[in-house]
Amino acid sequence: RVTNSDHLPELKEKLKRICEKSGIEKRHFHLTEETVAAHPELLDRELPSLDTRVDMTADAVPKLAQCAAAKAIAEWGRPAADITHLVFSTYSACQAPSADLRLAALLGLRPTVSRTMLSLHGCYGGGRALSLAKELAENNRGARVLVACSEMTLVCFGAPDGGNIVGHALFGDGAGAVVVGAGPFLDGERRPIFEMVSATQTTIPRTEHALGMRVSGGGIDFHLAIQVPTLVGQNVEQCLVDAFRGAIMLWEWEREVERPLLGGAPRRASDPGQDRQGADAGGGEAGGQPACAPRVRQPERRHDRVRA
Repeated sequence: RVTNSDHLPELKEKLKRICEKSGIEKRHFHLTEETVAAHPELLDRELPSLDTRVDMTADAVPKLAQCAAAKAIAEWGRPAADITHLVFSTYSACQAPSADLRLAALLGLRPTVSRTMLSLHGCYGGGRALSLAKELAENNRGARVLVACSEMTLVCFGAPDGGNIVGHALFGDGAGAVVVGAGPFLDGERRPIFEMVSATQTTIPRTEHALGMRVSGGGIDFHLAIQVPTLVGQNVEQCLVDAFRGAIMLWEWEREVERPLLGGAPRRASDPGQDRQGADAGGGEAGGQPACAPRVRQPERRHDRVRA
């Protein structure tokens, strides 16, 4: 009705089926019926509308991110000025200075905050932002990284057709934010909810055609190839195997490093009696008591735990 598509009943039924099978119960949109009525160019891809879309999202995208970021900072328990890094991901803003600078000003972050902007990353933007935050937190002692993602479908909104109907059924407007850190807790910091053990990224070869976005005079055109579910299904198992294998290896390495060392090699799970055998073999003082082992400094950990 809003897009004047009542004359396409078959397309409407198809959209309804996709929405019902998606499992998405509720979506939110910044765009209103009044705005659509005032800007008919948003419905017709043949009419230039990029300027209109960019003007609308210039303030709306960072303000939406501000709402999520303010909640994340409040739950973190420290002042916003203690944020050292900002990672902002969006495909909905196409201008410079970019939305990360606007968000930093809205939140009152320090002028020295280190900002990184991720643009047009699409669905994997949030995952890449978290991965980057993990790397920043691990390699900058005392760093506290604010990750913010904000998206508005206004930049690609239009009358539904056979090519973009899946996107219209799945995507909505929203924002999310989290504070990521590593190392010792700061005064006032609340207990973290999650720990990021490992982060990886895998590109399936020869799939550049499957997903894409392109900025044009009518906004951002995106396409989802029909092969996407098949490509995901054929590759997700190996991606998970590789990810968990790396996480398990890291956990085993940390377990060995963190084990208290009282001389000699750390006891392994496969050698439960190693310490006792060493004492019984005569490695102690008179009376059969084990000698006082020299104090051994624990190896420095390569990474502090990353918390969010």
